[in-house]
Amino acid sequence: MEVITAKKAGFCFGVEKAMDIVEKQISDNDGSYDVYTCGPLIHNGEVIKNLKAGGVHVIENDEDIDSMETGDRSKKVVIRSHGVAKAVIDKLNEKGFEVIDATCPFVKRIHNTVMQESHKGNGVIIVGDPDHPEVRGIMGWCECEPIVIESTEDIDRIALKEDTKYCVVAQTTFNHNKFKDIVEKLQNLRYDVTVVDTICNATYERQCESREIAKKVDTMIVIGDTHSSNSKKLYEICKDECEDTHFIQTLDDLNLENTNSVRLVGITAGASTPNYIIEEVQKHVRIDF
Repeated sequence: MEVITAKKAGFCFGVEKAMDIVEKQISDNDGSYDVYTCGPLIHNGEVIKNLKAGGVHVIENDEDIDSMETGDRSKKVVIRSHGVAKAVIDKLNEKGFEVIDATCPFVKRIHNTVMQESHKGNGVIIVGDPDHPEVRGIMGWCECEPIVIESTEDIDRIALKEDTKYCVVAQTTFNHNKFKDIVEKLQNLRYDVTVVDTICNATYERQCESREIAKKVDTMIVIGDTHSSNSKKLYEICKDECEDTHFIQTLDDLNLENTNSVRLVGITAGASTPNYIIEEVQKHVRIDF
């Protein structure tokens, strides 16, 4: 059985940067401070479990911040790659905690864009999942009430003002083709929109590469956490091209059937999937099938 593994599979730049920052805080800790992340560092249960074993605590919500006290030990809070609302950072600073910003530079660019555009009095449209932490963080940098849309159908349900200019940005991991469809519909309706394509190049390239692999293979394996937005989008893309597509978190989830008829297997992985899991799956498929 031949295996094709996507070259772009695994940690993206932003996730790798955040992981390096947290791991350094763990290794440098002489016992004088506690390490926290503002929300789970990445959407991968295996990674979060390992970080917890290393002494990293997770701040789940604003109530957690309110209940935290500095005490005798200082607290270092790492802002995860998804970013957070400005109000969250302000609150952490007010509490006297050391804030270490590991927000992905591509996400930070969106924060700056929406802050500047809304400050000018322009409206903001965010294309993405309204429940995703990255999108909630972006909303928290707007000086106006932003509009979040996830599909072309959503456009029909919102009331855009004809006399208002809108800046359109996207969640960095959003499906590129869906973003184009949404932008095209907004422009066809003749709204005054300025579009800033903020989908991460790495995300776009990962989606394109995965799609091309899925077109060629008999079976496609997508590795990622069920809470990972970009991993779920990879699964959707691959499933469109290869009916026999499997979405797994670890090797334990892999259950391939009718392998005698499978000659070519493709493997891709989301941006929050560590290399060791990809390598385990790859090795297992090559040796055991």
